[in-house]
Amino acid sequence: MIEVCLFPAAGYGTRFLPATKAMPKEMLPILTKPLIQYGVEEAISAGCHTMAIVTGRGKRAIEDHFDISYELESQIKGSSKDALLDGLRDVMNVATFSYTRQKEMKGLGHAILTGESLVGKEAFAVILADDLCYSKDKSVLTQMVEVYEKYKCSVVAIEEVDLAEVNKYGVIDGSEIEPNIYKVKSLVEKPSPNKAPSNLAIIGRYILTPDIFDILRTTKPGINNEIQITDALMKQAENGKVLAYKFSGKRYDCGSMDGFVKATNDFYNMPL
Repeated sequence: MIEVCLFPAAGYGTRFLPATKAMPKEMLPILTKPLIQYGVEEAISAGCHTMAIVTGRGKRAIEDHFDISYELESQIKGSSKDALLDGLRDVMNVATFSYTRQKEMKGLGHAILTGESLVGKEAFAVILADDLCYSKDKSVLTQMVEVYEKYKCSVVAIEEVDLAEVNKYGVIDGSEIEPNIYKVKSLVEKPSPNKAPSNLAIIGRYILTPDIFDILRTTKPGINNEIQITDALMKQAENGKVLAYKFSGKRYDCGSMDGFVKATNDFYNMPL
């Protein structure tokens, strides 16, 4: 099983300013839960019990959220509001949390490399909390773990997007080896529509083998002068060691206003 899930959470969240000036974007709530709690619950559902979180300046709210608040809990103890914390308490009881800081924003690849000391030498999952995923039966990460258990290589989650939108994503070129599973031949970061190899876009769910760290250490900055995880995955793909999985479920881009509002409305109207 995959034991560790890494959460890159050091970004500024500039698309949600001024709300994110003093509050981490990962703490933006969908109804009564912050985005990062949804991600942690998904990781737990997939068998992960160690949460490795890469933060930055101004992100203390994430650490405080997954900790006991003695003053608050003493105030609501015995009241009807006490039960509102039951779900979070369950998370805190089954998972352990460790943190490190990304001192400079140098891209997702750099954020993942920053988390190396928290991950260890085993394969690990990565969740980007602002990609909120919902699946009625198995969580997206659970589905990916099953693919990893069969093939024992890196796995990226993909979905079909409008060709006009591919310049927002890493995009794969690959061949389908069984339903919804693709052997990746190459990856391109944020291609223009006329240069995209497909409309199969990578979303914020990964399972990575530990050799990715050695590759990231020698990966040169790419698009936006950042160290891109897609460039490192390309090195793995050259050795036939990357699969892409078209998951079952729905993904909300909660890093955008449209996706955030859509997720809020859908979750509000979702039957309990």
